[in-house]
Parts: sequence; structure tokens; C-alpha cells
Amino acid sequence: MAARSPLELRWCPLPDSRLEPLSHIMHSAGLEAVAIVPGANFRRLFGVDFHQHERPLVIIAARDRAPLAIVPNLEMPSFDALDFPGEVFDWLDGDGYRGAFEAAATHLEGVRTLGVEGQTMKVFVAMALAEAMPAMRLVDSHATISAIRLHKRAEDVAMLRRAIELSEQALEATLGEIREGMSETQVEAILLRNLFESGCDGLAFGPIVAAGDNCARSHAKARPDYRLREGDALLFDFGGSIGGYNADITRTFFVGSVSERDRAFYDTVLRANEAGRAACRPGATAHHVDDVVQCVLEASPFAAFARHRTGHGLGLEVHEEPYIIRGNHRALEPGMVFTVEPGLYRAGHLGVRIEDDMLITPEGVECLTSFPRELRLVG
Repeated sequence: MAARSPLELRWCPLPDSRLEPLSHIMHSAGLEAVAIVPGANFRRLFGVDFHQHERPLVIIAARDRAPLAIVPNLEMPSFDALDFPGEVFDWLDGDGYRGAFEAAATHLEGVRTLGVEGQTMKVFVAMALAEAMPAMRLVDSHATISAIRLHKRAEDVAMLRRAIELSEQALEATLGEIREGMSETQVEAILLRNLFESGCDGLAFGPIVAAGDNCARSHAKARPDYRLREGDALLFDFGGSIGGYNADITRTFFVGSVSERDRAFYDTVLRANEAGRAACRPGATAHHVDDVVQCVLEASPFAAFARHRTGHGLGLEVHEEPYIIRGNHRALEPGMVFTVEPGLYRAGHLGVRIEDDMLITPEGVECLTSFPRELRLVG
């Protein structure tokens, strides 16, 4: 068989139902085409993902023509497994990607607007598109495109349930191993081991394991030189993942004992968490849920220590729509999954956060997390 030029067009005559969500997006947003790069939206459409690196990989779907893909030749063995239903422009390292973009531009002649994932696409990829297609206007359509993940399917929810279940098992196992005098990094290592031993196939994000004053840093890093002490708060914000779907759980414990002031601090966050979970239901707005939570915190003696919104959507990304914040009047609808995670942070002393993962159902709401929230002593 003759060798194929790396820029040869190929047509794979397969149904493109996987791309149907993009058709709805283009219609509703008035876009002529949309571009997808490796990331959460790519995984939602095709069930697999590729790394984003210096070799651009882009899929473009247009209204009135076959979809196309620009693919590094190095990735072709994996990309072929997708049975992509369109034309593929692949390129070799020695040639560079400019020619593939220019060839794709010929296929897209006449297209004037291209929606791109503004929070995902790298700048150099956007520049390559703009250079090859100067008559085309790139539009940041990140929120519009990502709406394909806003309502979780039954299979998505099943993956989230499993990721949460295994993460909770790992946390319980970790608590049984904690001892006063351990460093934060030692505790973190135990948690990581238990996450993978429980059956998680990845991490939602690098876990936060923080004790004492470090808990007051909402995105703290574990310290190798700090040892757990009697009365310390110990905060875990973490999640395992299954098939790309992420758990996100936060629980705060105390080492050995807890002062009455710290108990009151904790109880305030617990009440806010309870109020937020109770406020979740179909038709309620993201604004309403956050307002209920913030009102609990603002009415407490610790109002000055509240720093952030109540939550965020959860799925193939750890932070996605819907964002649970005052001013967001999006109604909560069946299939939406998001966190309720109030927190209080007193710099130099402690922080407390309690986070649960919520699913809106046709009947109401389900809390996917089940790990106990009552104050617990460890070590």
C-alpha cells in the first residue's frame, strides 16, 4: 500500500451522534462552528481524552459540512480508535503543525465565527487557528460549550457515586492510621495510598491535608515540618476519580481534643452546611442556596471569617457550572451535580470546611456524600 501523506484527507463514514450536542450549541448560540481540544468536553463527547501539550490536537464541527480534526501524527494510533466521523489532517513533528491548520482552513472556507473553549484552549492553538483562518472570528464560548456537561446522564452519576464511595472509604481508613506527632505530608501520603488501594484510578486534584494554622489557608499545601498537636484542627479536602469523574469532599477533624471556642466555630460551619443542603431542590436558584448558607455564617459571631461562595458544579472537572454563588440566578435542574461547602477561616489559628456533593433529581435532591459530619476527634 502506498504511503499516506500526513496531510491527506480521510473520511470515516460513521454516525456522528456523539457530536450531536455540538449541533444544539451552534444552533442556540448562533455559531457556525465550534472547536474542541482535549479536556472535559472532549472526554464527554468521545469517552476518552488526550494530553494537552506542545502538539496541538483540535476537533472542529461546523453546521453545514463534515467535522474535521487536526491531529499530531504521533497520536494517530490512539485517535484512529475513536472512529472519528470526519476528515483528519495529521502532521509530523518534522513538518510542524502549520500545514495541517492551513489545510483545515480550506475545508472551513466561508465559516466566519468559531466558538472556542476559552478556559481550556491554549493561546498558541488559538493563534494557529487565527493565523490560518484570518477571516474567521474566534469567540470565547467556553460556558456555552461546557453546557453539554451541565446535566449528568445516569452513567455519569454512577461514576460519580463510585468515586465518592471509594474516596469516603479511603478517608475512613486514613483516620484510623493518624497519630499525634505525624507530619502533614505523612498524613497526605497515607491518604494517597488509601485512595488507590480503595480502587480509585486517579485523583480529582492534589489533596489538601492541613493542620493547625495551615487549615486557615483555603488551598493549603501539606508541610513536612509541622507535626500534629493536641487540639489541632485537621482538614482534608480531596477526591479520587473513576473514569475521569471526580469526587470532591471536605471534612475537618480535631486531634485529641477541641476547645469550646473551636467547637463553636465548627458548629457554625456545620449549621451552614445543613442549611445549604436543605435549600437544594429543583427550581431553587444557585443564588438562593448560597444566600441561605451565607446568612447562617453572617448571623454568627464568626461572620468576619467567611471568605468564599458555597459551591461549584462537579463532574469531569472539579470546578464547573453551576456555581453556587449569590447573583447566579440559574435554576437548579435534575441532573445537576454541585458542592455545598461552607467554610470559616481564622488566620493564624484554624479553618473549618465541610463539603458535600449534591445531585438534583426530578423528585428533589440527593446528597451523594454520606461521610458523617458531626465533630470527630482523631489521633
